[in-house]
Amino acid sequence: MKPIITVLFASAAIACAGPVSLFNGKDLTGWTADVPAADKDAGISPSFIVRDGLLVSMGKPEGHLVSNETYSDYTLTVEYRFPKKGGNCGVLVHSSTPRALYGMFPKSIEVQMMHENAGDFWCIQENIEVPDMEKRRPHKDGQKFGGGPDDARNIKNLTDGSEKPLGEWNTMTIQCKGKEIIVHVNGTLVNHGTNCTAGSGKIALQAEGTEVEFRKVEMVKDAG
Repeated sequence: MKPIITVLFASAAIACAGPVSLFNGKDLTGWTADVPAADKDAGISPSFIVRDGLLVSMGKPEGHLVSNETYSDYTLTVEYRFPKKGGNCGVLVHSSTPRALYGMFPKSIEVQMMHENAGDFWCIQENIEVPDMEKRRPHKDGQKFGGGPDDARNIKNLTDGSEKPLGEWNTMTIQCKGKEIIVHVNGTLVNHGTNCTAGSGKIALQAEGTEVEFRKVEMVKDAG
């Protein structure tokens, strides 16, 4: 009976495991910046910094802050805001091959944070499906539903009314379980995709033109 008790105890410990912060509030330990412009200019201004306890995407030079670890079956919570003006940013899940699209974007599924479009999916050399594909995934003649540069890669969210006013903090949760991705913004379901072509990978935060502050980047692993 002793092995059974041990297994039960271990299972209970996993189930009770709490959230783990992926940002320590002090530095970028656990993350690596991938900024193409830095290849030619090692002294270029950093795209990602820590300021007043916040992780800040400066917006430019454009690139990504990529987790050193690979993850699967988790819920990621990010609290973010645009402190100055609305613009573009995103959280990329199941990230793998760097610079797979346009020499910039890693192979991944992007969960859009662009102001007034939070929760859109962008397929980056990966793919995911949603209901009402013909309606929610605009495409031009000859395009296919895929993740390549000429494909219909943008999947519209379910609502654009879930964000807080500019300058206020938003909470986005991204649940990745198997080949399924579920996204909430401020408690509202904004997207739900299935049959994703990836089920694990790194997490990446974007620098895509606009300053964005993060005060929480936190993960809870699925206990299974």
